[in-house]
Amino acid sequence: MISEDQLKRVAAWSRELTQAEIEVARAGITERSYGTGETVFMRGDSFDYWAGMVFGLARMGGVSRDGKETSLAGLTAGAWFGEGSVLKNEPRRYDVVALRDSRVALMERSAFMWLFENSVGFNRFLVRQLNERLGQFIGMLEVNRTLDATARLARSIASLFNPILYPESTAHLEITQEEIGALSGMSRQNANRALNRLEKEGLLRLEYGGVTILDIERLRGYGD
Repeated sequence: MISEDQLKRVAAWSRELTQAEIEVARAGITERSYGTGETVFMRGDSFDYWAGMVFGLARMGGVSRDGKETSLAGLTAGAWFGEGSVLKNEPRRYDVVALRDSRVALMERSAFMWLFENSVGFNRFLVRQLNERLGQFIGMLEVNRTLDATARLARSIASLFNPILYPESTAHLEITQEEIGALSGMSRQNANRALNRLEKEGLLRLEYGGVTILDIERLRGYGD
């Protein structure tokens, strides 16, 4: 169980709940730490939790039969994920791996399902969340098929500033170039070249240990 104050810090969706619903949510949540490179869950796991990033950075993706890694999404503080598998009560269809030391909030499936069946506010959030996640994946499919490496990286960074999926994001993103490459599915060297190009075009500013976004709308539409 976590405190009510901690719940509201790590879960923006909890601010839409009634007091009785908040008690169910906090009673069903624990937190766990993961080290750099540690797996939160793997494809095929029976992972009976809905999960949210308290702090850190993780990559949602998978590995093909020939060993090629595919990145589906980055997960930063405030992002909750895995609701589809919880709703369908099925094994996970992707991997989630911590790219740096991270802490994750884990809600038991029984608490999740109680909120799903009883809370109007929680269901409003889930509809928004699922709609945004669908749009994110459709957009990623289009980008990967039609745009060059710089555009793919620009869209990957921009995706971390979706206010529904990442409600705690600010203009400054604490992320290394190696981590950006991992999220974008490219090497650190290729990510570095793309980032320098985006900086020269005035879309972002590279800083020690992070990136500051200067024009999020141009990043979202880069390559069109």
